[in-house]
Amino acid sequence: MLIKSEIFKEIYEIGDDGIPEFKAYLAGQWVFGERLTDITSPIDGRIIARVSRLSREQIEKVITTVYEKGKEEIRNYPGEKRIESFLRAAELMREAFDDFVNVLILDAGKPKGNAKGETKATIERLEKTTVESRRMLGDYIPGDWSEETLESEGIVKREPYGVILAISPFNYPLFISATKIIPALLSGNAVILKPASADPIAPLLFTRILELAGFPKESFATLTISGGETNTLVADRRIRAITFTGSTEVGLQVLKTGGIKAYHMELGGKDPAIVLADADLEMTIEKLIKGMVSYSGQRCDAIRLILVEEEIYDELKKRLADELKKIEPKNPLKDENAVMGPLIDEKSAKYIEEVYKDAVENGAKPLVELKRNGNYVSPALLEVNKNILQGLRAFQEDVFGPLTLLIKVKDEDEAVEIANSSRFGLDGAVFTECEMRARKVARKLEVGAVFINEFPRHGIGYYPFGGMKDSGMGREGIGYSIGQLTTTKTIVKNYKGYGVWEYL
Repeated sequence: MLIKSEIFKEIYEIGDDGIPEFKAYLAGQWVFGERLTDITSPIDGRIIARVSRLSREQIEKVITTVYEKGKEEIRNYPGEKRIESFLRAAELMREAFDDFVNVLILDAGKPKGNAKGETKATIERLEKTTVESRRMLGDYIPGDWSEETLESEGIVKREPYGVILAISPFNYPLFISATKIIPALLSGNAVILKPASADPIAPLLFTRILELAGFPKESFATLTISGGETNTLVADRRIRAITFTGSTEVGLQVLKTGGIKAYHMELGGKDPAIVLADADLEMTIEKLIKGMVSYSGQRCDAIRLILVEEEIYDELKKRLADELKKIEPKNPLKDENAVMGPLIDEKSAKYIEEVYKDAVENGAKPLVELKRNGNYVSPALLEVNKNILQGLRAFQEDVFGPLTLLIKVKDEDEAVEIANSSRFGLDGAVFTECEMRARKVARKLEVGAVFINEFPRHGIGYYPFGGMKDSGMGREGIGYSIGQLTTTKTIVKNYKGYGVWEYL
């Protein structure tokens, strides 16, 4: 693994076999755990690093430190200084830009364009803290609008919860980790990050950036632990809020284990794209393909379902299939222009293959056949009769890969009905030149965000996003995340008898 910047020398050592061995950040100290675990690249399966696995004693010490010291230190670190530290972090990331890109390629298997995009988005997210800081402002409530509260006044202020647990997924290991840590620290919370076990290196680099940017050192920690060990954190009553991105099934387990806390949950998706007869087909097909294959479909907001009006169905079907057949996953180390790379591991690839076979065995027609070589999976497009849709695993499950279902519908009403029959409700898209029809679809879709003439994508979170139904709770984005990671406190002042007011 090629890390050039000197600023990261503190956080790893080179092992006897030349493999870098990374420490964990334990609220002020970079420390090795009780053992090391191999990290393999999804590109070729070779070991690229080892990370520390922490003991229960180390985990407990971190929670205690962050709870007893860290949450007060960050709260007493003025908002102005927090902004300065975020802007300094952005500068440091720019200086180490190539290291982040290289790590994302090797550790997450991202094509170079995706890796650069994720790094740029993280830098911009840091810089946008100057915009979202105003979301910490509260309200003033005069008391003279009720007889009961005459000669009093109230203020409602936003307050941090104290200690927040952030659980990040593998698909955007750097950016999603950052979008959880940034609003947590900005709003005066201490935060413990649990990065994905599959690709934790970029979050560790980001943690080093935050340390150098000047934040109170005991106010944040990054723990490289397994999913099972995370239950200890989830259940701990000292942790008062959890922000989680991952599967619906794991999200449900977090809710059951955590008990009474505040939660932000971004879970699975089954994003539908509705194509109406008047859509610009060339533009629509381009957008559909990007929505299907970007990062090999390993995105909660990837397009999994395409519903097309019957007037243009045959033409779109042919053109879309023809374009998809031109795309194949490639080794991003050998091809800098690769559109797709590998899936995160072979287990994920085998699962996609199983779901594909289930659909074909139950009546789906392959328009673009799935091909798998290890954990490299080509994009697959299946034509599905709406009468068999509900019985397919490809419809009922959150398929995290480049597998999409194509369905003919008679009009937008039928398309919305089918889309809403999914248990998921993250995003949706509609392609049409008619503003009224687009607005109608947007109103009726049971999702957290609707994209008109665009494929679903969340970017830096400039527009808020989050799901309905089994796709989660709460909203994420510039300013909106702060709302999820803070609560309100009302302070009422009584001035009776002091002559402040003299009412008629």
